[in-house]
Amino acid sequence: MADPKGFLTTGREVAQTRPVAERVRDWNEVYVPGSLLPVISKQASRCMDCGIPFCHNGCPLGNLIPEWNDYAYRDDWRAASERLHATNNFPEFTGRLCPAPCEAACVLGINQQPVTIKNVEVTIIDKAWAAGDVTPQPPERLSGKTVAVIGSGPAGLAAAQQLTRAGHTVAVYERADRIGGLLRYGIPEFKMEKRHINRRIEQMRAEGTKFRTEVEIGRDIDAAKLRKRYDAVVIAAGATTSRDLPVPGRDLKGVHFAMEYLPVANKVQEGDLTVSPITAEGKHVVVIGGGDTGADCVGTAHRQGAASVTQLEIMPKPGEERNANQPWPTFPMLYKVTSAHEEGGERVYSVSTTHFEGDEDGNVQWLHLVEVEFTDGKLVQKPGTERRIPAQLVTLAMGFTGTDRQNGLVDQFGLELDARGNIARDADYATNVPGVFVAGDAGRGQSLIVWAIAEGRSAARGVDRYLTGTSTLPAPVRPTDRALTV
Repeated sequence: MADPKGFLTTGREVAQTRPVAERVRDWNEVYVPGSLLPVISKQASRCMDCGIPFCHNGCPLGNLIPEWNDYAYRDDWRAASERLHATNNFPEFTGRLCPAPCEAACVLGINQQPVTIKNVEVTIIDKAWAAGDVTPQPPERLSGKTVAVIGSGPAGLAAAQQLTRAGHTVAVYERADRIGGLLRYGIPEFKMEKRHINRRIEQMRAEGTKFRTEVEIGRDIDAAKLRKRYDAVVIAAGATTSRDLPVPGRDLKGVHFAMEYLPVANKVQEGDLTVSPITAEGKHVVVIGGGDTGADCVGTAHRQGAASVTQLEIMPKPGEERNANQPWPTFPMLYKVTSAHEEGGERVYSVSTTHFEGDEDGNVQWLHLVEVEFTDGKLVQKPGTERRIPAQLVTLAMGFTGTDRQNGLVDQFGLELDARGNIARDADYATNVPGVFVAGDAGRGQSLIVWAIAEGRSAARGVDRYLTGTSTLPAPVRPTDRALTV
């Protein structure tokens, strides 16, 4: 245990953010560089090293949180990094992007503020990179087996790194022009600078992983032919079919999916574009969807100089305390103010969009909405609450409905789908096609980055056992375990 009295003597402190007026003028990460280091050891001391560490169960990766908290408290950063990497390939990703179900499960959180697990995690890995402790780990010998990984998001990268380290020859196929999947083009720079992805890719290249960009399996390469070329295939293509809003006026110019809006903004930061072809500059922006993707659209619109930003959510406003039906240590749905929300804009709950209204040139100008409420378990409109708000740019951030069926990948492989439209798999992450496995959102449905990495690692073990009959890779997380989805 770090400090037996730490949770009694030390209050919770979190990373400092830069002033709003400063950070909305750039795309750098919102946190003050180095602000965590002076307090992080004391924050780690708040960990009680519980006899039953519920944070382990809260984390889909099973991170050894009390262990690396203890090392951080003692300033043994190299040992902390080793324990962190024992369960997580990319802690700099989760430390910045994960909603921290581990903190929701922290025993201290029963009647106090939980340990700042995410902040400790990101400090450990940032110090490890700075000290040169994160190095390539190439395999001692090659197996002679080959594996193709389709998709380079967190699930695909985790599977590829694990399989490469197990001695297999791995090639990652990505349909975009850069590696990273939604980490690259879905997550704005102000939430995670892309240099963190770049240096992991270089580590993986040094370990032997091969990367093939601008290659879409199902279109550029027939999936069945790919299966014949490799001894095994891992599908980690994500759940990329955006949920649409089929209301009158949907086809007006200026109404876009979030994943049309966010990638081009990121391409500007990559230097590919001078200005974004979809910009919020000087416009009244409406974001439909109250989740993290919606918040990403809000923060992006602020940085592009929107005249106003309004975020709509069909569900009621969450409470600031746990509901009785979401007891500790479950992950509660609470009212959350992200860094993007701190920067301005209005959030409107319990409303539904009825239609869009445009000008004579076909550009969206107004969004019509109505208040809704639950009656007998159903959402119904409240009469007399109809109104319209200005909307010259609308982004649809209402989640995703499953794997893309348009490119032919599912049909060419001959894959079976489950009742939710995801690629069906068994407990070893194997599909109905021998040698073809699935990990991440493609098999699980839209979920968290921490689940994607956990599933990539678990699928890698299934592939390793398929290829060699055994595996020393970590035991898998079962697809039905701790089903935390968003």
